[in-house]
Amino acid sequence: MNLKDKYNELLTNTGFAANEIHHNWLDLEKAYSKKSRHYHNLTHLQDMISEYETYFDQLQFPNEVLYSIFYHDYIYISSKKDNELKSAEYAIKILPKETNLNSKLVFDMICATQLHQHNEVEDINWLIDFDLKILARDWDDYKIYFEQIRKEYRIYPDFLYKPGRAKALQHFLENEFIFQTDEFRKLYEKKARANIEKEIKLLS
Repeated sequence: MNLKDKYNELLTNTGFAANEIHHNWLDLEKAYSKKSRHYHNLTHLQDMISEYETYFDQLQFPNEVLYSIFYHDYIYISSKKDNELKSAEYAIKILPKETNLNSKLVFDMICATQLHQHNEVEDINWLIDFDLKILARDWDDYKIYFEQIRKEYRIYPDFLYKPGRAKALQHFLENEFIFQTDEFRKLYEKKARANIEKEIKLLS
């Protein structure tokens, strides 16, 4: 099922009217297809949904997780620090009055993708791990990822960007774990740490 069909099915099942679904999809597609988005785009959503489908049976709130995937980077401006909050606010604002989605949970899920810290709600941990799976790709794919991120921050010269990026990456290494679920830690923790350490060396 392609991205649009998955989106249509989700919104149909959660109380949106057909005309709203069409309008909202066009808005979403436009937001994630902006020229400034080299990584935080529709491909990123597709990758996350692939993980979502793999681990669907582990989720208690699959509709909330999927809706959060679609909207977690709806607003993305590299010079701003409140993208997740703004995205969460927007995602809640467009919910129909009669919806079976837990709006507070959606809000918390999207906001949690900013700091990527362990949460007592296990579905939030799954969402965070789907978002960070890119860190454990093979090096060639990981290199494409960090080059795409650099393009999104191209307004910053190297002397500003490199220390900032290194600091953000170092923060991941200083945490006890990068990934929040036992499954992802077992499969991907070691690879993600190796990739991050290698990128930090390139930045210095």
